Amino acid sequence: MKIKWLGHASFLITSDGGVRVITDPYTRGGGIDYGPIQETADIVIVSHKHQDHNNVGAVKGKPAVVDAPGSKNVKGIEFLGVPSYHDGAKGAQRGPNVIFCFTIDGVRVCHLGDLGHELDAGKLKEIGAVDVLLVPVGGFYTIDAGQAASVCDALKPKVVIPMHVKTAKCDYPITGVEDFLKGRKSVSRVAASETEIKKDKLPAETETIVLQHAL
Repeated sequence: MKIKWLGHASFLITSDGGVRVITDPYTRGGGIDYGPIQETADIVIVSHKHQDHNNVGAVKGKPAVVDAPGSKNVKGIEFLGVPSYHDGAKGAQRGPNVIFCFTIDGVRVCHLGDLGHELDAGKLKEIGAVDVLLVPVGGFYTIDAGQAASVCDALKPKVVIPMHVKTAKCDYPITGVEDFLKGRKSVSRVAASETEIKKDKLPAETETIVLQHAL
C-alpha cells in the first residue's frame, strides 16, 4: 500500500492491486492554496461537509463516495464510519465529523478527519486496532498538538502521519507540524509526498512519518 499526502487532510491511498482511495478532497480558496486535485480514484471518503474536505467533484473517475457513519463495503474494502464531532462541544460549534477506518493490503488505516476532541473509551473500542493513523494536529479547528499526542497514545498505531497543519499553502490560523513532533520518540522526515506501508514491515514501536505535500 502506498500513501501520498496531497495536502491538508487529503491523501491518495493506493492498494497493491491498484484500488485508489482519496480522503477529504479540498476546495481551493479561503486559505487553502494547495494545487488542484486532479487524481483519479475508485473511492472517496468525506469526513464532513466543509469545503476544505468535501470537494468530491474534483476527483476523476466517478468514484464511489463514503461519507456517513456505519459500515459500507466498496470494491471489497470494508469502511467503518465512527461518528464524532468537529469540536469539543459535541458539534455545537462546527458540527459532526466521521472517523473512517478501513483495511487495505492487511494494513488498518484510520483517518480522523477534523476530529475536535479526545476519544473516550467507547470510541476507542469502536475504532479498534490501528496500524496507520492519519491525525490532524494543527489545533483551532481540530485537536491541537497535545490532544493529538494523547489520541495517538490511546490508539497506539504503528505509524502516525500528521495532517491538517499550517504550511506555506495553508493560511489557516493553525500551527505547523513542529509542535506535534516535540517529544515524539521516532520521527522520519520523508523528502517526498509518498511512503509505502507493508504489513510485514510495520515498526514495533510507533513511528511518526512526516510527508511533504504533493500539491
